[in-house]
Amino acid sequence: MKTRLRLFVGLMLLCSMMTAGCAMPIWSPNPDIRARQLIYQSESLRHIPEIWERIWGLDQPDLATPYRVHGGVI
Repeated sequence: MKTRLRLFVGLMLLCSMMTAGCAMPIWSPNPDIRARQLIYQSESLRHIPEIWERIWGLDQPDLATPYRVHGGVI
């Protein structure tokens, strides 16, 4: 009975450790390398608004002109 309880407690502890965070850290513990990694990550995230505008066509010129044009053959 005690071995089952220990096994259950061990499995619960293992499951809680796995869901608490990542077992392998994302960034390097070395401050110089970590700063370079964070700069690279922020540079790739900086381009998201430009990509969003290009996908939705927000950077295209507006076809509705604010003034009247004839449009026909004169």
